Amino acid sequence: MRIFGKGRHRPSASWRQATDRAFTLIGDGRYEDAGALLTRAADLEPWLSESWFNLALLHKFRHDWEQARAAGLRAVALLDRAAGAPDWWNVGIAATALQDWPLARRAWQAYGLQLPSGGTTSGEPVGMDLGSAAVRLSPEGEAEVVWGRRLDPARIEVLSIPLPSSGRRWGEVVLHDGVPHGERTTAAGHSYPVFDEIELWAPSPVPTWVVLLEAATEADRDALEQLAADAGFAAEDWSSSVRLLCRMCSESQMPSDEGDGEHLDPHDHSEPGHPGPLGHRTDGQLWVPERECGVAAPASLVRGLLDGWVADSPDSRDWRDLEEVC
Repeated sequence: MRIFGKGRHRPSASWRQATDRAFTLIGDGRYEDAGALLTRAADLEPWLSESWFNLALLHKFRHDWEQARAAGLRAVALLDRAAGAPDWWNVGIAATALQDWPLARRAWQAYGLQLPSGGTTSGEPVGMDLGSAAVRLSPEGEAEVVWGRRLDPARIEVLSIPLPSSGRRWGEVVLHDGVPHGERTTAAGHSYPVFDEIELWAPSPVPTWVVLLEAATEADRDALEQLAADAGFAAEDWSSSVRLLCRMCSESQMPSDEGDGEHLDPHDHSEPGHPGPLGHRTDGQLWVPERECGVAAPASLVRGLLDGWVADSPDSRDWRDLEEVC
């Protein structure tokens, strides 16, 4: 129920029925049919901000950003509160997808966020200092949660090396939804939200490689990761950084895997003692020298990087089976 002027306006029964049916269809992935119903609902109650919010939401699900922006702007024009409305957040996502930076800044400020005064020449907001977060890539497919840096309220730069099944690369920027689905906590007690990816916003030119390492110790493994970072790229020991979680576990509050060898995690559905994406856990004592490692680096650099790593300690390091996977 909303108040317009001095009268109270209640949505009609027809509006409620059409809207309820539309969201049932959305849950079944029937976006075209849902769109027809939500359009009818907006025709029935054009003065309800919810009518246009629902349409904006549908267009967001369809990644139709022009329509999402148009419907979102109609929704915010009818709001009866000054700040904090999710209508503005959806406008911000649509504006970010379209690189409509003036509107994006207006949306975040209207929602109640503080934005720095600076920006790029295009007006893109920078320096928001939103910190680290996790993002669930391909949430409707083989979902994978990776770490990243929040550039603004709707974008995350991926800093982990995703598995090739995600179709994503290190350094890519993804557009993400506003409501977190789950949390990851660290041993230090910090908690980080997990956002769902909506779509790829900016691709990365850096390919992903998988390689089998022989690393006698954890220090040998760490040396490769540091060597890659010093070169401006990345290496990640997938044998110790990947856990296989069910959907319920993934969307709950979970301790992050910090590669410390802890074991008996009841939420880890992988196979203990085996390196690789299907099982990285050991009994907390055993170090397995053979490691499956992801490397994000240009083709012109990756072999030299690995050879340089081996040359620093040839008795305890080796590599083989390098393959570009994404």
